[in-house]
Amino acid sequence: MSLQVELVSPERILYSGEASMVVARTTDGEIAFLPGHAPFLGALSVARVRVLLEGGGEEVAAVHGGFVEVRDNTVTILSDVAELQSQVDVERARRAEAAAEERLRAEQDAETQAALARAVLRIDVAGG
Repeated sequence: MSLQVELVSPERILYSGEASMVVARTTDGEIAFLPGHAPFLGALSVARVRVLLEGGGEEVAAVHGGFVEVRDNTVTILSDVAELQSQVDVERARRAEAAAEERLRAEQDAETQAALARAVLRIDVAGG
């Protein structure tokens, strides 16, 4: 038995397929979904999502918030902004990280801290 997984952003479907497990971080902590999981609805944190594929390997995505729903062996992840590992522009993420760090030296604000967290996540997911 496997899970049907849909990872969706407003621009496109990033991943659609089967998986043996999905690991995500909600606002309450990290959670793994396996076939037969009870219905679940949660808010996602800015964190990586791992989709462990049936035949081995995995898809990794940088997810910048959103929601996850599990029902009838289907995991649906909806995010305003998400990128697969292969789609991350590492140089752009490094520039965003540097700009956020520079702004934080001048003034600590939540928006800049969030921008830094997103840049660091994108670099981490890309393996950089």
